[in-house]
Amino acid sequence: MTISSPEVASRSHSRNNLPNKIFSLLTGGSWAWRITIVYLTVMLLVPIVAMLVKSSAEPLPEFWRIATSPVALSAYDVTFTTSLVTAFINGIFGTLLAWVIVRYDFPLKKIIDASIDLPFALPTAVAGLTLATVYSENGWIGSLFAPFGIKIAFTRLGVGVAMTFISLSFVVRTVQPVLQEMEKEIEEAAWSLGANQLQTFTRVILPPLLPSILTGVALGFSRAVGEFGSTVIIASNTPFQDLIAPILIFQRLEQYDYSGATVIGVVMLLISLVLLIAINLLQAWGRRYDH
Repeated sequence: MTISSPEVASRSHSRNNLPNKIFSLLTGGSWAWRITIVYLTVMLLVPIVAMLVKSSAEPLPEFWRIATSPVALSAYDVTFTTSLVTAFINGIFGTLLAWVIVRYDFPLKKIIDASIDLPFALPTAVAGLTLATVYSENGWIGSLFAPFGIKIAFTRLGVGVAMTFISLSFVVRTVQPVLQEMEKEIEEAAWSLGANQLQTFTRVILPPLLPSILTGVALGFSRAVGEFGSTVIIASNTPFQDLIAPILIFQRLEQYDYSGATVIGVVMLLISLVLLIAINLLQAWGRRYDH
């Protein structure tokens, strides 16, 4: 089959105009579109590209050596494993807390509801200082565990407590609006059809909540991975024990090891991206399950 010369010219013209179309897409449209593109470029794209370019200056063997050094591997483990565990713990208890706030009336309800947002407003250094005081061996809570040989502050467990504190709000605030929109009559209809409480929860209540729960877990995980201010105070920051990757990066910067800090930052970026994609896939599955 032969193609006529007008068709060839049309396709060639289309290919030649591709850069113009891209430029038109970026520069055309409303002012809101242009401002959005510029803002995302300056605030998100340029810093990420700069970090990748900085890390690419290292030869591949040196990059691999820094990224897989024993201290770095231990810091990745503490950071991401603890963040995932605390995110899923908050997924359970944050959902329960949102349920109680929405479905029950009790004294001081408004104060408790407002206090959920405290981690958003409280400086992380203040949060770390408070947690380290409360969970130390002489603190109000830490002293209760000390007789059993359980040390919380200045251990990996203390890092988990700090991550749980600063990420709980995300789950509560993403689940709460969905619960407020749910009609209680649907649950009553399930009960009238013979469903018990467990069946009502798993088949009627949970499916609409699942996407919002996963969203809260993803946001909480992202917040915990990047946490610095509270963990640097409540942890001992000892390698191979409770040293997290953000603090390791800070330590490298203090030693003027900018390349090492950048390499570890890139590895954290890639691992976080993979985990967030996985959580987004779970969210998509949750939406299909809902429908």
